[in-house]
Amino acid sequence: MSPGLLLLNVALTQGLFGAILAGGAWYFGVPLDVLGVSGDALSTGLPALLVGVVFGVVLWVGNELASGLAASSGADYDEGLRELLAPEGVRGWGLLLGATLPTIAVVEEFVFRAAVVGAVTPVAGTSPWVLAVVSSVAFALGHGAQGRVGVLVTGGLGFALAAGFVLTESLLVVVVAHYLVNALEFLAHEGFGLPDPVWS
Repeated sequence: MSPGLLLLNVALTQGLFGAILAGGAWYFGVPLDVLGVSGDALSTGLPALLVGVVFGVVLWVGNELASGLAASSGADYDEGLRELLAPEGVRGWGLLLGATLPTIAVVEEFVFRAAVVGAVTPVAGTSPWVLAVVSSVAFALGHGAQGRVGVLVTGGLGFALAAGFVLTESLLVVVVAHYLVNALEFLAHEGFGLPDPVWS
């Protein structure tokens, strides 16, 4: 399968899964505010977008640091999936940055942060931080294709995103941050061919 078809397949598969989950949330009447969607400016307004951008850049730098630490310890994690999804040509990059990565960010944040942390917290009557840990473990295990070190790094990223969701109560913040982490990683290493980490 060509990179373009693979990107399209990922976008469609994730999009369908996300649509089913969103339909389920609507059917069962899950309140939007527990999913991180409200009328507050920090939830859906420009402040949320700006916080998400800053948060995403910080998380990307953290990912690069983690990559550097892994490399220095001789425990490099598998980047085969990123290389497999690396696009060819302007159209491929447009598909990646304009469809596949946004869809992944929206669906994964809806599942692991909005649903597992936001929706379950009031039902379970527990601390959102407990569910942040649970969601982070699930998020990490869902990225097993990146190897054991990649799972650990992704688990840390997942907890950081969960913390961002708990503190801001905004789905938009973590969606933007998640998108930027992925987009910057692809642009830096597959687009511009920079080393991993970029300062090595």
